[in-house]
Amino acid sequence: MTTYLIGGGWNDEAAELVYGPFLAAAGPEPVVACLLIDEGDGAEQFARFEAVLRKVAPCVPVPVLVPLGGVLDPAALDGASALLVCGGLTPAYQDALVPVLAELPTLLAARDMPYAGFSAGAVVAAQAAVVGGWLSHGTQVCAEEAAEDLEEIEVRPGLGLVPFTVDVHAAQWGTLPRLIEAVALGAAACGVAIDENTLLTVDGDRAHVSGLGRVHLVRVDGPHRTVALRAYRPGEEFAL
Repeated sequence: MTTYLIGGGWNDEAAELVYGPFLAAAGPEPVVACLLIDEGDGAEQFARFEAVLRKVAPCVPVPVLVPLGGVLDPAALDGASALLVCGGLTPAYQDALVPVLAELPTLLAARDMPYAGFSAGAVVAAQAAVVGGWLSHGTQVCAEEAAEDLEEIEVRPGLGLVPFTVDVHAAQWGTLPRLIEAVALGAAACGVAIDENTLLTVDGDRAHVSGLGRVHLVRVDGPHRTVALRAYRPGEEFAL
């Protein structure tokens, strides 16, 4: 199953590049379930995603609003052709998905429903999800503004749709050092940091970059866990 990971961002020039492949995979005029954590402005946030999706291709976005502290009912996806997990407070998305971490990937595969994750939605697609934090054993590794209301870096169980950990808003929020730290400490086996307005399409053992920004791949080499870092530009791909 192909998975589409979007690093956030609202640049109109990037909309077709980052949403187009996902919508094409969903089929003609797909019904797109848009999962949002509703912090009181869920309807307004859904309208924003609905507008950009309809601009890219004929489709029928439908809201799946989960209140803050609530959990996803898989029955809310009945009738949908594809699932877009949107952005917001990343730990809240992980909390909402915890009861269906094993069930949801099986459901998507059985129904042949493509998955796209935007920002938080991209993070929780991983097996090991870096949901936030700005400190590592008390030392700052990224800006507090990117911490998702957490102090220490937290890695929690994700959906396991992709075999690497994901961080987002990489260039814009400076989150790449957080991902590097998570990999260096062994909390994540490897990871990708995705810029805004950038799509990473994961198909089998290959990943392809498109959009306006870059994707940084973070791995460790050797017994001393030396961190290896490489940037990939739009049009480039790499093996997983």
